[in-house]
Amino acid sequence: MKSNIRHYSLSDNLKRVISGERETVFRLLESRFCVEIRTRLPGLDIVPLDDADMSGVLAVLDQLKIAARNGEILDAHQLERMLGPKEAHITESIPDSPVFRNRFGISVSAKTPAQAELVKAVEKNDIIFAKGPAGTGKTFLAVTLAVASLERGEAERICLVRPAVEAGESLGFLPGDLKEKIAPYLRPIHDSLSELLPAEKLRRYEETGAIEVAPLAYMRGRTLKRAFIILDEAQNTTTAQMKMFLTRLGPHSKAIITGDTSQVDLAKGQVSGLEHAMKILKGIHGIAEVEFSATDVLRHHLVKDILLAYEQNELKK
Repeated sequence: MKSNIRHYSLSDNLKRVISGERETVFRLLESRFCVEIRTRLPGLDIVPLDDADMSGVLAVLDQLKIAARNGEILDAHQLERMLGPKEAHITESIPDSPVFRNRFGISVSAKTPAQAELVKAVEKNDIIFAKGPAGTGKTFLAVTLAVASLERGEAERICLVRPAVEAGESLGFLPGDLKEKIAPYLRPIHDSLSELLPAEKLRRYEETGAIEVAPLAYMRGRTLKRAFIILDEAQNTTTAQMKMFLTRLGPHSKAIITGDTSQVDLAKGQVSGLEHAMKILKGIHGIAEVEFSATDVLRHHLVKDILLAYEQNELKK
């Protein structure tokens, strides 16, 4: 057996970073690929057991090492989600290059297969529908892609918009002037921007109009050129609002439309503009659809189980 042991070169620092808390990442790899990973000596010694998949474990270790060097640290829960079912071979979903580095210098990259699909879709298309439940990171990744495009000079401005409809409430019942009324609806987008950009740079971008965060109604009558536009919570648009938004797109612009069709807050009887648009625009060249599911949830691991339970309950009705 000793002659079959493979030594994997890895610095002590990278070993500590990759291994996870109490070496949970290594324990997951042992279980998944039927190997024993010994860590006491420099590097790693990988001992094959019955039905060992040596090429698989080595491929994953290679990608974990690349990700760690790029500042992307994966815990055991994230890695398990990316690997998928044991019989599948989905190691390509492990991030090997960051989309952007946030204000702390930490890389932001695709963490699930659906997120990786969204990154690729943005590279090849000008309009992308990203549909799925809350907590899958679709909005944050969309904002990250927009900021990265602005920072690289590919887009001259970013427009981040939301319909001002939440759980049946009306702006008129909220206190304050118009700016104060719409602030709660736009807060999630502001939070994403604040995580990505230093406060001074974000303030400068907003003052010069390079980054605009506004309610959907502000888009009427405009043509947005060389812009990266994101429409968030698009399930709460009417068909007329969605048509208005999509026709704002000017030359050299991109748009990502995100939403969760299971959480429509429109008045009873109104059709969601997101569902309608995805249906009638399906198959048009340059328009892509990316679907997220409960398995892509990046919040507390129980959130995924909660969403799956609700989905199964809906199927029983």
